[in-house]
Amino acid sequence: MFHVTRALVRRSRDVSARNYAALAWSKFDPSGMSGTSPAVCTNLVGGEWKDSASYLTLPDPMNGEPFLRCPDTGAGGATGELDPFVASLMSVPKSGLHNPIKNPERYVELGEVTTRVVHEMRDDAVMDHFAKLIQRVAPKSYVQARGEVNVTRIFLENFCGDQPRWLARGFTNPGDHPGQQSTGYRWPYGPVALIAPFNFPLEIPVLQLMGALYMGNKPLVHVDHRVSLVVEEFVRLLHECGLRKTDLDLLHGRGGAMGEIMHRAQPRSTLFTGSRRVAERLAREHNGKVFLEDAGFDWKILGPDAPDASSEDFGHVVWQCDQDAYAATGQKCSAQSILFIHENWSAKGLEEALRARAEKRNLADLTVAPVGDVDDLMI
Repeated sequence: MFHVTRALVRRSRDVSARNYAALAWSKFDPSGMSGTSPAVCTNLVGGEWKDSASYLTLPDPMNGEPFLRCPDTGAGGATGELDPFVASLMSVPKSGLHNPIKNPERYVELGEVTTRVVHEMRDDAVMDHFAKLIQRVAPKSYVQARGEVNVTRIFLENFCGDQPRWLARGFTNPGDHPGQQSTGYRWPYGPVALIAPFNFPLEIPVLQLMGALYMGNKPLVHVDHRVSLVVEEFVRLLHECGLRKTDLDLLHGRGGAMGEIMHRAQPRSTLFTGSRRVAERLAREHNGKVFLEDAGFDWKILGPDAPDASSEDFGHVVWQCDQDAYAATGQKCSAQSILFIHENWSAKGLEEALRARAEKRNLADLTVAPVGDVDDLMI
């Protein structure tokens, strides 16, 4: 792991600022965002990038400077800003933008778009760019951020070429008399909503929105406003690689605006990743037409079979416990909320070994994240 970390950091230095200018589709420069030159996010609706009447000014999590301006869509009673998003969702038929009968050529089209995106993401400069962008808004180590970008690219590699067509594979069964048969299709929902959290600003929304697109849905995408510029940057890459600008809408801003749009437009399905409280509310308000990945409390239990403290197995357990508890500040799928250990592990010195490893984490290399209070979240 140490050698991988050093290699990634070294590669990061090699490809740093040299390639930002070469990314013609890019809007955000992670090294250029500052209090004197804040980045500005833009909504996408109906195929057009649109500014907002109001903006949230967000502080740099590393130094508190106001380094990002995000649309506060629909703020101050400006509900007219929400109308285009409502109209866009309501214009999508429940048969979707494509299905096995209607516009089937779009399956291949999206496979070609994905092939181009994967080609771009195999460029070290692009990988580094997204990793640095993630670090700016959701501080985590370069290895963690780069890993998120890598997982996203590997996912997309599975859906190049003809693969979107195979996602829609159906079935036929013979009937009980001549001329009769049963045919089943995998069908899109049509207008859908996607709500993603802050901790994986690229991986979670991209995997979800691409799945929605492959199947013929039109998603309205809303990501936590503190990190939503990352998915905006990816959408711009999608457009550069041939995605139609009308295929998805992107809403920046507070959750209340998204909730109002969903209340008015009633998407046929919603995919939500986030808190249990919001998940339960969405399930009630939309009569269960939701797919949920909500918060959990994750246990790790180490039984009586403790290996010798000098063994490789013992060292791996210490490393894994440290990773799950503290890497990305615990904001990850393998999060360790609480650790139960048998007394045999304690006798072998697990707690001391875990403490020694955790104490090596520091803010300088973002192996721990900065901590702010509620008043720091918005200016």
